[in-house]
Amino acid sequence: MVEHSVQHVIFGIDPVIASCAVLGLVYVFIISERLNQALIALLGASAMIFLGVISQQQAFAGIDFNTIFLLIGMMIIVGIMKHSGVFQFVAIFAAKMVKANPRSLLVVLAIITAVFSALLDNVTTVMLIVPITLLLTEQLKQNPYPFLFSQIFASNVGGTATLIGDPPNILIGSHVGFSFMDFVVNVGPPAFITMICLLIFFDFLWGRKMKTSMKARAHLLRYDPFAALVDKELLYKSLFVLALVLFGFIVGHGHGYEPGTVALGGASLLMLLDIFKRKRGKLYILSSKKQTHSVENVFKEVEWDTIFFFMGLFIIVTGVESSGILAVMAERMLELTEGNLWATGISILWISTIASAFINNIPFVATIIPMIDAMAPTFGGKENLEPIWWALSLGACFGGNGSIVGASANVMVASYAMRAGQPISFMKFMIMAFPLMLATAVIASIYAYFVYF
Repeated sequence: MVEHSVQHVIFGIDPVIASCAVLGLVYVFIISERLNQALIALLGASAMIFLGVISQQQAFAGIDFNTIFLLIGMMIIVGIMKHSGVFQFVAIFAAKMVKANPRSLLVVLAIITAVFSALLDNVTTVMLIVPITLLLTEQLKQNPYPFLFSQIFASNVGGTATLIGDPPNILIGSHVGFSFMDFVVNVGPPAFITMICLLIFFDFLWGRKMKTSMKARAHLLRYDPFAALVDKELLYKSLFVLALVLFGFIVGHGHGYEPGTVALGGASLLMLLDIFKRKRGKLYILSSKKQTHSVENVFKEVEWDTIFFFMGLFIIVTGVESSGILAVMAERMLELTEGNLWATGISILWISTIASAFINNIPFVATIIPMIDAMAPTFGGKENLEPIWWALSLGACFGGNGSIVGASANVMVASYAMRAGQPISFMKFMIMAFPLMLATAVIASIYAYFVYF
């Protein structure tokens, strides 16, 4: 945690006012989407340093490179893996398994989205699943909105279940030191229960009314899922490395290996394996020129704007934390909850749920983490904050479903829908999503009461 000591802020401005002004402006531009989020985060980070709120050394120290490496590593692995065609294979195979029945397909695609969001990450998952969903719904003459709506919820709820599934979890896990299995054990069950409830609701609301012609179903059933596997050799390499990485996430924490190291190591291994090719039964290595081209193409798969957004955000939060305002806010909350762990945890859960619906849950969680840290003395040490961290995870991840700007995965789905001529309006989505999000928060609260507190 950053010490509450600041540099001499220019013009003698109160560091609290300066840091909060920068954070407020960053939030305004992120919510309005008037500027690219990476650009505004970097501008905000620069402002923190140039205003004198923090030094350059403090800024660099505030960047959580475990989170950065984890994101880059998983982006590279998925970026290479997708060229094998495995994601198209899974979607088409699932459609054939349910005999192209749109009602069953609604449920199956939501389940696939939830599972992939837990094992990969929800933003990458929707980038891969949504284009396939749009194709399948077009073939079946179905309105894609119910499918996209259900996948938004599935991506955020499924992503809640693991360390790598949703960016807020990555931030929490990296900061506190929770392992992959810590998340599976503590937030996996409520995510699973909530997902079951959502599937029942989606089927009742939309699924049971879905009809399509036998001609449309027959056309879709002619698709060969195995034809989608355009590079089986790459598929085997990718699955091998992904299995190693997941194994590393599970056992590595106990041996001093952080998820960022495991993910980046796995990404490097897959890049190495990818330059070895097989032709006519013989193994050969790409020439130096082709290796360079291959590596450059892989790095293009990394969402660098997201990476720099996180880096800028870490510096901004470091500036706000150094001013001491978050510690003051923590004290005020503890006064309201009278230092009661249950009341504080549920307050955090509901505040993060509501806030994440309107403010992208990534900057919100990054901001509130040091505030929770400041509560440690009241509860007898950081080890006693664990229930509050799980409450924050559930609130932030579930809350991201409340609006189309609540989570990065939502924005990505809306972007693909817009390009396909099926725009998702802010109000149309929110009218149904917000009450449903509140219902999931109730489930989370009940679970938290009986299990965490």
